[in-house]
Amino acid sequence: MTLILGRKQGMTQVYSDDGTLTGVTVVSAGPCVVTQIRTKDKDGYDAVQLGYEDVPDKRVSKPELGQYKKIGVAPKRFLREERLREAAKCAVGDTVTAAVFQVGDMVDVVGTTKGRGFAGTIKRHGFNRGPETHGCMNVRQPGSIASRRIGKLPKGKRMAGHYGVERCTSKNLRVVRVDTERNLLFVAGSVPGPAFGFVQVQTARTARKKGAATKLSKLEAKKADGKAAEAKKK
Repeated sequence: MTLILGRKQGMTQVYSDDGTLTGVTVVSAGPCVVTQIRTKDKDGYDAVQLGYEDVPDKRVSKPELGQYKKIGVAPKRFLREERLREAAKCAVGDTVTAAVFQVGDMVDVVGTTKGRGFAGTIKRHGFNRGPETHGCMNVRQPGSIASRRIGKLPKGKRMAGHYGVERCTSKNLRVVRVDTERNLLFVAGSVPGPAFGFVQVQTARTARKKGAATKLSKLEAKKADGKAAEAKKK
């Protein structure tokens, strides 16, 4: 899996070579700095920790500031880890840019949705409206929230409340263009969150599953070849 941190810049349109118009979201991806490398021997798993966006020293705690000074990088606003299947090939202090992705790659973009404040059931959950004729007094109200049979409010009942500000993932988005000079990724479709909101772009889960399936099929093919060779010897 490949991961990079950035901020959503907004949406625009891009023309392809054949004249097709595609709506894209522009993401300012990186540059990110490798702040820590975790290994199975020491931490129990392999991972790479990325830091994004410099902040003043007063914005981080003293233990964190000491860690940053130890590796010789400026304090970062955001830190995220990328789990690896094998030992990391990079070193602490290396820079990760938008060049890690190529045109045509499928990615998942994780962000925080816009805050909508207190919302009713129609806006929050997509409930239907009531009739507005024949003296109906229940147009946008949620209706009954319990029944005489149950005698209490069921757990998980969908009701009015705070809407938005939740972690959301837009899956299987295609990278349309990569601007390595300005560290910009043009991703087809919409991305959760407001303009300039923090996002993380990672290899799509479906692409990772396909890669795992390919490796598994290769392993099975090797086993089959081995069995065939043993059968010939016998």
